[in-house]
Order: sequence, then structure tokens, then C-alpha cells
Amino acid sequence: MPKRKGRTSRIRKRKLFRTSEMRGVNESYRSEFIELKKWLKARKFEDTNLIPARFPGTGRGLMSKISLQEGQMIISLPESCLLTTHTVIRSYLGPYVTKWKPSPSPLLALCTFLVSEKHAGDRSLWKPYLEILPKSYTCPVCLEPEVVDLLPQPLKAKAIEQRAHVQEFFASSRDFFCSLQPLFVEAIDSIFSYRAFLWAWCTVNTRAVYLRPRLQKCLSAEPDTCALAPYLDLLNHSPHVQVQAAFNEETGSYEIRAASRYRKHEEVYICYGPHDNQRLLLEYGFVSLHNPHACVYVSREILLKYLPQIDKQMNKKISILEDHGFMENLTFGWDGPSWRLLTALKLLCLEAEKFMCWKQVLLGEIISYMNERKSLEVAQKICCYSIEETNTMLLKVSRLKTEKLSLVSQLTLVETLWIEELKILQASAEILNRLQSTFS
Repeated sequence: MPKRKGRTSRIRKRKLFRTSEMRGVNESYRSEFIELKKWLKARKFEDTNLIPARFPGTGRGLMSKISLQEGQMIISLPESCLLTTHTVIRSYLGPYVTKWKPSPSPLLALCTFLVSEKHAGDRSLWKPYLEILPKSYTCPVCLEPEVVDLLPQPLKAKAIEQRAHVQEFFASSRDFFCSLQPLFVEAIDSIFSYRAFLWAWCTVNTRAVYLRPRLQKCLSAEPDTCALAPYLDLLNHSPHVQVQAAFNEETGSYEIRAASRYRKHEEVYICYGPHDNQRLLLEYGFVSLHNPHACVYVSREILLKYLPQIDKQMNKKISILEDHGFMENLTFGWDGPSWRLLTALKLLCLEAEKFMCWKQVLLGEIISYMNERKSLEVAQKICCYSIEETNTMLLKVSRLKTEKLSLVSQLTLVETLWIEELKILQASAEILNRLQSTFS
């Protein structure tokens, strides 16, 4: 009979299993990364801290080759590696950008360069970088209309607005694209198609790093702050990390320093900012699991749906809230209803005889036992309604996944967003139950 292993052995085995699940698979041997490293080395950059790897959950990213200490340089990318508007103006596109009136925007210059270089294929000096860029994106502007219809209402409205903006941007740039015809043998419309332009727009929008505003006389007055950073842009986002990232004028490099420690073979992250999941999906095309900044938005219509309809002071209360910015960004979070949402509800539930106390409500003072209880009851009703709506949407997504196999990846992304919002609402419901018990 084989000898049974002890508790320590089982704990060690579980720990090893969890570590192997988190550890990435080295991808530095892949041809595209070998070529990228050669290209970067020719531009005076050679990384000794990080290697490309594929991780469970986050996909392609960068893994630490060594242990990294707090404050240590993670990556220092020379300016010669950055793709900026200066790159565009110095290129074959420069004369066309310079003479075009009205002056092209910095974003248009970058998008035009990306489309042109991608079309050049093997002839492009930027081919090693272009080869590792995503072939497609999952921002809402790229999603099919039937998938956009399944997004939460605030995000859906922004997604429709985003699509309209990009389409108008493309249409208004057609004449500029036509002016580039002398550079190409093929018809300009076949090169600068909407699909190619959308890919370029998403590349800049999702991957660019921030630089201090620069002034290029031949470009429009819009802020020129975007730069594409090859290799550096392989770093994935995590809301749980802090880094120091900026262009160092003294060294002439874009530098990222660790604000925390990293173990060897651990994925290294950067933080795009304290964004909720709807913002992350809109701007970057992904959802962050267990995002502490994630929230569920409450619309004005839902807010008013559960308030007394016979309140003669309702319009005045809403006007006060609007004047003081309390009707925007009403949310549920992991810690329950936001202070802004609870404050709005306290004012909207304020008894007629206590209406003169509205300033104290906005300052966070407790007016009465009855007011606190009523506002919590309304918050609970809104939360329960939102849970039902979320479950309904999850059912719709699930059904469409079985009917539209070609849209499974897009629908899975939307499904992940709804699941995260459901978890937030369930956490908020539990918190509201505990709060209400103190007033029962």
C-alpha cells in the first residue's frame, strides 16, 4: 500500500499548482519577437528585465526575467523607438502633411502613417512592430450592432457615439487621403478603407502612451500627446498596481519604474488609470476582473421610478441635485451604493416639513431616522431591479452565443462585463441588507 502524503505536501502541491497557473509561457522564441528584438536593438534598446510571454487570463504580456524591486527601472525605451507625429513628419508623408489645409490633426497623422506602413508590408521600416500589433480589436466601435445592443445602457450610448465619431472622422479625412495618391500605385480607396482606418484608430486609442504636448506647426491645434511605444505596449493593465511612467527629457527615453516588487517569472503590469470596467471596455476593449474601480451606473429614469410620484417638491429637489452635481455618476460599487447615490436618495426622500434642511443633507448630515430608512429602502429596490435586469441580459447573451457562433468572442466579452456587474450588485444588496437591519 503506497504511503499517504502529509498535509504539508498537499499544501505545497496546491501552491505549486496555483503558481504554475499564474506563470506565463515564454514566447521570446517566436519569430515575430526575435525580429522585434533585433529591430529594437538597432535603435539602441535591449531589454534585460522582461521577456514576452502568454499568461492565463490576460493573454500576451511581459514577464520578469529577474526579481524587480520597488523603484527599480522596469523598462527604458529610447525616443528613437517611439512612433510620434515627429516620425510622420520626417517620413515620406511629411510633405503631404505639411502642405495640406486645413492642417491635419495629430491623430490623423498617426493613423495615416500606420495604414500606409501596414500596406507597405515587407518594405516598411516599422514591419517588426506592425507584426506584433493585434490584427483586430474589441472596442465597442468594432463590435457588431447586435452585440452593442446588449451593452449596459450608459455604455451602449457611448459606444454608438464613439462609432459615429470615428465614421465622421474617416469621412472628413477622405480628401486628405486622396492627396496621397501619388505615393501609391493602387487606388487610394483600396488602401485607406474604413476597415484599415478603424484598425489604425484603435491601435492609437488603445496602445498609445502619453507625452507632454508638443507643437508641430503643420498640424492642427489639437493636443499632440500620443506616442506608440513598441515592446513597452505589451505590458497589460492591472488596477492593483502602481507604476511611475513618463518621458525622461534628460535620458531621452520613456521610462517605467516599479512602485512595488515583482518576483522572477511574474507578469509585470502597468495601470492605465482608476477606470471602471465600462470605461476600460469603451477605450481599450477589455474587462478587468475584480476591478476595485468597477461600478454599476444608475440612470435618472430608474432612480425616479422608485420614488413617490405625488411629491410636489420633486422637481425642485432634482433641480437642487443637478445644480450641485449630484445627478451624475450615481453608482453601486463593491462597497455598496456610492455616497453620491445615497445623498441623492436622501434628498429625494426628504419629508416636506424638513425640506429646508436640504443643505445639511448634501453635507452628509443625518436628518431623521425616517429619512435614512426610506432612502435605504429605495436603494434596495433599485439594486434588486438592477439584479433582475442583469440576469435578463445575461440570458439574452447566452442565447445569442448559441445562435451566432461567429460572435462568440464578442459576446463573451459582453457577458464578462455583465457578470462582473452582477457580482457588484449582489455585494451591494448584502451591504444594504445589513444597513437596513440597523433601522428595523
